[in-house]
Amino acid sequence: MMETDRFEAFVDAILAIIITIIVLEIPLASAGTWGSLYELRYEFIIYAVSFIVCFNFWNYNNNLFSIVNKIDPNVIWSMGVTLFVFSLLPYFTTFVGENFYEFFPQFMYGLCFVITAILSMIIGKFLKESDPANIALQLALSNHYPMYGTIILVVIGMIIGYFIYPPAIMICCLLSILGIWFIPKIQSYLSK
Repeated sequence: MMETDRFEAFVDAILAIIITIIVLEIPLASAGTWGSLYELRYEFIIYAVSFIVCFNFWNYNNNLFSIVNKIDPNVIWSMGVTLFVFSLLPYFTTFVGENFYEFFPQFMYGLCFVITAILSMIIGKFLKESDPANIALQLALSNHYPMYGTIILVVIGMIIGYFIYPPAIMICCLLSILGIWFIPKIQSYLSK
């Protein structure tokens, strides 16, 4: 079993690099006018969504690892795979920015989101197994409703995106983040 400080620092560094790459991928305006900035509106929209996605991923892991006492190789490797999938976000951000109304780029962006949610549930399982005496951790990971909600919402966005409006996928990714923030608050309110 390992302590978590160095591991958390590693995850933070990877996320900082991912955000930096996303920022660097925003193209420069072709001229110094409002019109040339307006031409980049889709790149800025998807950048904003990707930034929120990265911040949410960092916030979730930061809050989670604040109560983790020890980790094992299963946690490390599953987080490594998750970070690999998540590191594709800058590429898909640019892909969507340049092809905003196309289904395939939006689908790949949403797929990255869904795979990350599934891998996060796997990490949760391994965390619970690596630290079984940690009651706070066991309670924090007792249900996966926010992750299920993310997967369901993004899949609904994929269906809408395929048949009607491809940016629905990106919109559902953003809405799922709001769900991750609010579902636990609603659950705690309803349980009172």
